[in-house]
Amino acid sequence: MRFDPKSLKGKKAGVLGLGKSGIAAARLLASKGFKVFGSDSRPRAEVGKSLGKLASKIEWEGGRHSEKLLKRAFVVKSPGLPPGLPILQKLKEAKVPVFSELDVALAFTKADEVVAVTGTNGKTTTTALTGAIFGKRAVVCGNIGTAISDVAPKAGRKDVLVVEASSYQLEDSVYFRPNAACILNITADHLDHHGSMQKYIDAKARVFRDQQRGDTCVFNAVDPLTYKLARRCQGRRLFFGHKGGHAHAWVDDGKIVCRLPGQKKEVKLSPPKLPGEHNLENAMAAALMALSRGVKPARIQKAFKSFKGVEHRLEEAGTFHGLRCVNDSKATNVDSTLVALKALEKDASPIFLILGGQHKGSPYTPLRSLIERKVKAILTIGAAAGKVEEDLAGAAPIFPCGDLRTAVETAFKIGSKGETLLLSPACASFDQFENFEERGRLFKDLVRRLS
Repeated sequence: MRFDPKSLKGKKAGVLGLGKSGIAAARLLASKGFKVFGSDSRPRAEVGKSLGKLASKIEWEGGRHSEKLLKRAFVVKSPGLPPGLPILQKLKEAKVPVFSELDVALAFTKADEVVAVTGTNGKTTTTALTGAIFGKRAVVCGNIGTAISDVAPKAGRKDVLVVEASSYQLEDSVYFRPNAACILNITADHLDHHGSMQKYIDAKARVFRDQQRGDTCVFNAVDPLTYKLARRCQGRRLFFGHKGGHAHAWVDDGKIVCRLPGQKKEVKLSPPKLPGEHNLENAMAAALMALSRGVKPARIQKAFKSFKGVEHRLEEAGTFHGLRCVNDSKATNVDSTLVALKALEKDASPIFLILGGQHKGSPYTPLRSLIERKVKAILTIGAAAGKVEEDLAGAAPIFPCGDLRTAVETAFKIGSKGETLLLSPACASFDQFENFEERGRLFKDLVRRLS
């Protein structure tokens, strides 16, 4: 059953999970004349506070998922809710259609173009960079911070929806069909949620599953899992990686070089001034998606020149008596922290590394080699501290700190001029923070105040 607003208008709609995306979906459906019932497992008082004025416009419950949802014409599932929830099985048995927020939001948009970015790491930077390339036409949304339900219905026909799509959002999407998409990379992440690596990979593959011949998906030719996944794509496949072979974008003599299939002329671009090899990959993916949609090379080059990066991703956060402080709170998995350490590897300064948070099921041992070469001390925080300390014992001196303030204070006591304090936790933030943004903002605030 495809989500069809015209056939379902006026009927009873359910929203399962009233977080940011769920609230946005509920608000959209209520504004379109649906009778909305929202359900969340958090305490009722907490849910009501999140809903604000919307609480008086819809029916809702907190502290449970009741069988009232079974009486809805359809239900919208918020991204991130565990796929094994009992209420989801009951909805399936009752044959109540369950849609993703992406499916519902895009059913109400007038925008002719949708560009989607997914992958384990680099999504936010690539989404922001792609938005900068499309300029005033771009409506940047999704996992980057603005719920797609809040902006898609307001977009005009000439607008381009540039969507950061997480595996949580994609796993529930049945009809998502972007005109252009990219998969930057795939490494183990969110296995506690998806249950297996294969299910995580399958969720990522949904970004191109509904694409047709006129659509494009860009793949990382150097990443084995991503490259293998490309075989399942029915749209036009473009690759970035090393020169030669299947690559349609590569780096040569410091320039990003692109050549689309059937074109003899190469497009040469000066990359954005961002640290790390991974940002060259992000830029190649953004350039290929833009070129596939007819964007002129001059427009891409202008965006590359002016792009300064995104908050919480290898962001300079100030100094303390010559100790450089870098905010990489966006590093919510081990591979992302590896990327950060590699990006700073050319810098000769020793690193004080803040690790820890909510454990996501992957070991921290892959960090050991780089830590032994580059890290002067590990400062652990959060619920995963014990596991971090166990996996990395002996790689560098470890200072158990418990919380972020203590970690920063400890680094300021033992760090010296010419060294670097790096917050790159390799963990989710939800044990101590609302999200990684709150964690990063606190880090920057601590650096400012303690300095």
